[in-house]
Amino acid sequence: MKRFFRSALLATAILLALPTTAAEVAGIHIDDKASVAGTDLALNGSGLRTRFMLKVYTIGLYLPKRGEAPLATASGPRRIQIVTLRELSAENFANALIDGIRKNHSDTEFAGLQSRAEEFRSILLGLKTAPSGTQVRIDWLPASGTRLSINNEIRGKDISGEDFYRALMRIWIGDKPVDEDLKNALLGKR
Repeated sequence: MKRFFRSALLATAILLALPTTAAEVAGIHIDDKASVAGTDLALNGSGLRTRFMLKVYTIGLYLPKRGEAPLATASGPRRIQIVTLRELSAENFANALIDGIRKNHSDTEFAGLQSRAEEFRSILLGLKTAPSGTQVRIDWLPASGTRLSINNEIRGKDISGEDFYRALMRIWIGDKPVDEDLKNALLGKR
């Protein structure tokens, strides 16, 4: 009997130590891989954004290599994928993203990002609303910039500058993230 429990405990420990791949967050399946600009990306981490105990959206972070430093300057595409869990007004969503950028940058740094942040905000405002289940993809394409897609439809033109994409990522994984637990989940630390 002891041998059985020891074997079961060992098997459980091995399974828990294996890297996670595909995930399910709040009933939403998050793929373990994505392809951006012909490059295969791995799900680095995923989590749930809540606000005032309400489920707002699921989010997954895709990188060329799981576990790499996502804010480091490195070549290669990246993806932030969000699926809304409730209807969101485009204005509230856009304002929250811009506030997240502002909180993670000094006034001088934000001034260098502001015109592109407003361009991104303007594209989001064109949506008016994002019903529950809306899929938002924010991709970094080294050849052209930050691309916003809603339900697989490209919105607006690509926004230049990898610094802008890193600014968007800092909303969730910067020094002042929207949620520390979510940051850890996206970084694969939980």
